[in-house]
Amino acid sequence: MLTYSLHQAPLRRVVVCAEVCSAAMQNFSAIRAITLDLDDTLWPVWPAIARAEAVLLQWLDEHAPRTATMLGSTEAVRAIRVAVEREQPELRHDLSGLRRESIRRALRQAGDDPALAEPAFALFFAQRQKVDLYDDALPALEFLAARWPVVALSNGNANVHTIGLGRFFHASLNVGSTGYAKPDVRMFQAAAQAAGVAVEQVLHVGDDALLDAAGALDAGMHAVWLNRQGVDWPAQGPAPHATVTDLHQLCALLQKAGH
Repeated sequence: MLTYSLHQAPLRRVVVCAEVCSAAMQNFSAIRAITLDLDDTLWPVWPAIARAEAVLLQWLDEHAPRTATMLGSTEAVRAIRVAVEREQPELRHDLSGLRRESIRRALRQAGDDPALAEPAFALFFAQRQKVDLYDDALPALEFLAARWPVVALSNGNANVHTIGLGRFFHASLNVGSTGYAKPDVRMFQAAAQAAGVAVEQVLHVGDDALLDAAGALDAGMHAVWLNRQGVDWPAQGPAPHATVTDLHQLCALLQKAGH
């Protein structure tokens, strides 16, 4: 079984005061499940999105050249998406629906066949799953999945099975499967239900201070903020039970808590 130490080389950048470690370890002793954000927690999301948008533009150049010309760049693709989100706010958290409708609108505005939105989106979606994991992602998933049921909890549309990580997850929830988006407490409650435990027995880990850490706290979960950039805690209200700079540090803290 994979083990960690706070003195291991991967943790050389970590600075954690003894009081925070002690309090976190006391809280973490009660956890019975993990919920885990995906985008910008296990992999950087924007490189994957940028590559997918570039492939989409190439496809449009062949199958809908007027749309490709109108869009011209990935920046123009995103501008259409922002406009659709502003006019159809109900799609704000339905990223697949938002992307599909953005492509359809671009096709219609350019005078191309709107029906091409379906194969265009399918291509984009497949490319969006081609992510580059952070170096600490696989070791952390192995550590966590060996000890707890792990539930993916994301506002995005990444598919852990398509990416090749499905074996680590007990369940995977997103806006499409729950009808809610973080920080809505109902999404965290659905994750606890999927894991078969009470919300107060769940530790949520994610990179977004408001959507992940504050949202989990509001739902009654334990929360660890993954702060890879080393920025100040931006939220009002209670701070998370612990803040880590990478997933190696998370696993070391959990192991030190007796897990």
